Formats: sequence, structure tokens, C-alpha cells
Amino acid sequence: MDRTSGLRPGTLAVWAGEDHGLGNATQVPVVHSVAFGYDDVDEWIDVSLGRAPGHIYGRNTNPTVAAFEDKVRILEGAEAATSAATGMGIISSALFGLLAPGDRVVSLKDTYGGTNRLFSEFLPRFGIDVTLCDTTDHEAIEAEVAKGCRVLYLETPTNPTVKIVDIARLSRAAHAAGATVLVDNTFATPINQNPLALGADLVLHSATKFLGGHADALGGVACGSKELVQAVYHFREINGASLHPMAAYLLLRGMKTLALRIERQNANALKIARFLESHPGVSRVFYPGLESHEGHAIAAKQMRGFGGMLSFMLAENTFDAVRRFLPRLTLAHTAANLGAVETIAGPPATTSHVECTPEERAAMGIPESLIRYSTGIEDADDLIVDLDQALRG
Repeated sequence: MDRTSGLRPGTLAVWAGEDHGLGNATQVPVVHSVAFGYDDVDEWIDVSLGRAPGHIYGRNTNPTVAAFEDKVRILEGAEAATSAATGMGIISSALFGLLAPGDRVVSLKDTYGGTNRLFSEFLPRFGIDVTLCDTTDHEAIEAEVAKGCRVLYLETPTNPTVKIVDIARLSRAAHAAGATVLVDNTFATPINQNPLALGADLVLHSATKFLGGHADALGGVACGSKELVQAVYHFREINGASLHPMAAYLLLRGMKTLALRIERQNANALKIARFLESHPGVSRVFYPGLESHEGHAIAAKQMRGFGGMLSFMLAENTFDAVRRFLPRLTLAHTAANLGAVETIAGPPATTSHVECTPEERAAMGIPESLIRYSTGIEDADDLIVDLDQALRG
């Protein structure tokens, strides 16, 4: 009997994926063994070929890792899931596992900087054509997809300007053209958004961020149909970017509080965004929960919550203003991460788009005075006081 059937996300975050035949432990154990032995050679062959459940070698699969994959799979409502050592590991595995020379990808101009590098630098080396569209121009994206493509790659909300794209609408257009739809759901998490239910074919997460939530474990995960996940898994198992069992354990432990954390971060981010929108030290705020956000109506339709991520432009639109502002924050790590229980702040130049030049960031619509602000679970009023003093200098 599946004890998770019909349960809500908050309960699934605690119980899903935990029953993997690992004894009577109430917590999933960390299985460090690299290899798994079999006295029966025929059984060994069956497990090796996937005809029977089990594990043979840690680069391929691991019981602790499998429990983590299963938890995310259930939360995303997917048939299968696989993982990688990092978020970029799973994104790379998905793209290289599904694409071949001569294929075409359509995506957005302001995806995460590492993803953008795959599109601009690495995929073209392998004879894969890439077209990047203005992120919120749905008509332009649909027109490019209609010309033919193997993959439509979406990210919503985007990193770092939290733009929103209509997953259901673009998935319909992609499927009409025979394309597979990949969605990076890192910012939203399965608590706020389920891309597969909206028509996407494969959903990706940098588990390092909100899923783990404690900034102490790297990981990535992909969920979708068995066929698509197998293609991603096959590339990853050969490429070797396997998720370490200790990282999987930390991610599992972090996910027990996922729903609680996201509920608090959703509320904090909205309250802070409203405060910043009226502050004289800020020229513009990017947060899909604000009615002023151009993607608010779409976000309200496809998301259950607007997320813990926001960004804002300082009134003085210079990088010198960023240099002065960030050290004045006392309740934020100034670091290249997001999604943790502590608030984290930084500019794209040192976080999401450190790989890009100022000119490349400008072409993506990312101003140099932008502050990416990952709201933690602290008291929102304390964070607001801290932001106010830092903005006033």
C-alpha cells in the first residue's frame, strides 16, 4: 500500500520516498558502500540490466540517493526521477542526454548564467542550434518553436529577474511542433508550482537551493516520464556526475521542512517586496507576487505561492552603489547561493551571472545595480529594518 497516496505537499515532504527497504530506521540511513554484492550471478545480471530492483555500483545508483529522488518525484507528480551531483550537473545531463548534433533548442535570454553558457558556448560546439528569445515575448517563443525544435527549455521564475513564462501555453505550442519541454523549477519548488501538471515533460531542480534549504549540500534532480528520465540518467551515469549519498541524506533531511520553509519565505518575500516598492532608495522591484509585476497574472494562475526570491534595482543605477549597499546589510549573507533558511543577497555579477560580461548581462536585461535577494525564514520585520538602514546608508 502506498501510504503517500492522496496526501498534500506538506505531508509528502515529510513522508514521501522514505520506504526503501533500509531496515527499521525511522530516518533514511547513509549508505556509503561503493559496490553491492550478489551471490546469485543471474540476480546480479537482472539488477545490472534493470530487470530487477537493486543497486550494483555507486556511480549508477545508491539506496540513500534513490530515497531522495523518490521524494522529489512524488512531490512533482512524476513517473520517474534521477539526480546529479549539482544543479548544473542535472541540467547538463538533461540537455546532452536528449540532444544530438543537428537538433535545435529554443529557450529564453535570461536563464541562469550557467545554463546560458551551455546555450551560448557548449551546445553549439556539438552542432546543436540554439535560439534564445525575449523571455516574456510568448508570441516570439511560439513562432520560433513552430519553426521546429527538439527541446523547449524554460525557467520560471527566472534567475535573477524573476520573470514569469506561461508553462501551459508554451507547452501546448511545443508539443504541437513535436518538441520536449524542460522547465527549471528551482525558484518555485514543488510546493509552489508543478510544471508537469501544467504540460511540461521534464522538471529540473538545483536541489542545492530551496529543496535542501540549509546551504550544506550540493545536488540536482530531474523528474518526468521513465523514457525521458532514463535518457538523462544514462548520460549522467556515463558522465559520472553522481550525487553523493551524504549529500542525498542532507537534502532528504532538509526537505522534511520544505513546506514550512516555503510558506514562511513566500510571506516574507511578499512583505519585503511591498516595502521595497515604496522605498526612495529603490527604483524598481521584481517579484511576481506584486500586482505591478508584468507576469503577475500568469504567476497567480500557475503558482500556489510566489516564492522566496526577489530582486531590486538601487535608485543609483551603478555598481559602486552595490559595493556600498551590500556591506551595510547585517541580516544577510553576501554570497553566491540562494534558497537557504538565512537571507542571502548579492549582485548577478558575483552570483547568477558571474560567467558573463557586463555587456552580456545588459543584453539579458540584467542591470548592474540589481540586487538578488533570497529571503530567509527570519522575522520579516527585522529584515525590513535591516534593508531600510542599508538603503539609507
